[in-house]
Amino acid sequence: MLHRRLYQFLIIYSLGLSGLFLIKYTLNLSNYVIPGPANLWATCREVWLRYFFDTGDTLAVAIIGHITSTCLAIFVGIVGRQATWVGSFVKVAAYNVQAYPIVALAPIIFILLGDGFISRLLIAAMICYFPILLSVLGIMAEPVVDIEHFYRITGRMRWQLEIKIRAFENMNKLITVIAGSATLAMAGTIVAEFIAANAGIGYSIRIALYQSDLSKILIALFLIGLSLSVYQGLLEFSGYLAKKKWEVPKGGIV
Repeated sequence: MLHRRLYQFLIIYSLGLSGLFLIKYTLNLSNYVIPGPANLWATCREVWLRYFFDTGDTLAVAIIGHITSTCLAIFVGIVGRQATWVGSFVKVAAYNVQAYPIVALAPIIFILLGDGFISRLLIAAMICYFPILLSVLGIMAEPVVDIEHFYRITGRMRWQLEIKIRAFENMNKLITVIAGSATLAMAGTIVAEFIAANAGIGYSIRIALYQSDLSKILIALFLIGLSLSVYQGLLEFSGYLAKKKWEVPKGGIV
């Protein structure tokens, strides 16, 4: 899983970089517009260590925001699964609020909370929260009729068992959604840093953009993609282990 994520990213990045070089040499563009391999390598040697720690800073914020939003989305999704007025209210609120562009709130968040860690964390969590919530709501609100019917007829159904059944039957969907939303958490953190923060790889990209230095941006994108691929691979592997642990032994559900 991890190795698949890594080589997929390396293939995509290599194709993109090759495309840039093809455009550069076909149109005979200067190194100022698109840097050549030698310029890219020189810049990499100059900034890779600083960018490595900047990317680690951004990834740490994204992971904390992602975990926070995932836990909150699962809690709200469990509450919203019920066909009561509370559940209906949660579903309607989730569908309506997620239609509003969260990034548009970023300037207000920075004005109220400043340009530090909390602002970046909040924006990252908000951006990946609603996609996870909508998926969890859809999964938890959909009964697994064949299995749940038996427990309801025998009077053994409890809300904890209901959640466990629905989560297990849709484990692949949950893993895909959670791993995919990690990209949104990383993107949200980078956007927050690019807008007004004073740390992280998004801040470094903003400085490189002001300097019109494409080589620095390319190196930053490589480190972002690499770190995100590792994180998503670990999420998928963790989901695989959780699914194996939850697998039903012969003889029925325990």
